[in-house]
Amino acid sequence: MIPNRALALVLALTLTGPVLSREAEPPMTLQRLADIIVAIDPEARVSGAGFFELTLSDVPVMVVTDPAADRMRAMVPIRSAEGLDPADLLRMMQANFDSALDARYAVAQGRLWGVFIHPLSPLEKEQFLSGLAQTISVAQTYGSLYSGGSVVFGSGDSNGIYQKLLEDLLKRGEDI
Repeated sequence: MIPNRALALVLALTLTGPVLSREAEPPMTLQRLADIIVAIDPEARVSGAGFFELTLSDVPVMVVTDPAADRMRAMVPIRSAEGLDPADLLRMMQANFDSALDARYAVAQGRLWGVFIHPLSPLEKEQFLSGLAQTISVAQTYGSLYSGGSVVFGSGDSNGIYQKLLEDLLKRGEDI
């Protein structure tokens, strides 16, 4: 069960598959982005300077825009970057290649973040919603699956890691 109706809406919109006859969307603007954000979280805090704060599935999300540079960044804080060991960093880099999807693990300002970065004007509503869902997922699965969703890019390392985990679980459950 998804505890937040807004995240359920985000997931429903992103999991419906491609639309065969879609009309072209207008360019993404700060106002349009604000409308989308408020629609998925009516309690979102919107700053006129292109900064938004919202909560989805009890996860705080910040969206920062720079219209002059035509960029948008959705960010979820995960933990302090202090104490990240080489194995953590390697696993996150593997996930960035094959299982984080459009979200990424990143380190900035002494923190580990889940981020989705995209040019602002060509950003479509479904891309934004999917990016939010993936960013929340990488934060929630940090330390376990390191996943932006259910899809894994085939030639990376994560499939083998998941397979090993599955084999271990199956082995543990053999006597049950």
